[in-house]
Amino acid sequence: MGAVKVLAVSEGAELVRRCRAGDGAAWEEIVQNYSRRIYNLAYRFTSRADTAEDLTQEVFVRVYRSLDQYDPKQGDLQNWLMRLARNLIIDDYRKRQRTPHDNHADDLADHSYHLHSRTDTVQQEMERRELGVQVQAGIDKLSPDLRTCVILRDIEELSYQEIVDLLRIPEGTVKSRINRGRIELAKILRRMKVVAMSET
Repeated sequence: MGAVKVLAVSEGAELVRRCRAGDGAAWEEIVQNYSRRIYNLAYRFTSRADTAEDLTQEVFVRVYRSLDQYDPKQGDLQNWLMRLARNLIIDDYRKRQRTPHDNHADDLADHSYHLHSRTDTVQQEMERRELGVQVQAGIDKLSPDLRTCVILRDIEELSYQEIVDLLRIPEGTVKSRINRGRIELAKILRRMKVVAMSET
């Protein structure tokens, strides 16, 4: 298992080395490998396809300018790149909280939910998409502090320590916000009749 990790790190380091040397194909490979994940994260925080696309582009501009700072000894390329992405997306999210915007959670199904298996029926796929839209609508209703922690823990699957480092708040606060966020989200989804589907 360790060998796979070393290989992944060395592959990332090689891609970065080629990018620094001006290899356009290496940069294309980085963008192709990570754009979907970064877009999905941006969409979670913005609920708007256009804003998420803008943020994704902004992340890659930042990544490209920061390639010289990547050190494979500090971890693999994905971790480094997603850390940059999260910082930028969360900074943007905080700024937008100060200037409220209209909420367009209408095109999530077109962009984000590609988790279906090949054996899904059309009906199952439609139900999954609808559920995804409803869950995102529920997440949108959480207060900003709770929403951030729930997304980072339950969707991005970061450890408590990673969230502490990212948000610079105590671990107890992180755990409390995640717990409160989950309870609040469950109440919201119940009011929206989303939970009823899984209880029948």
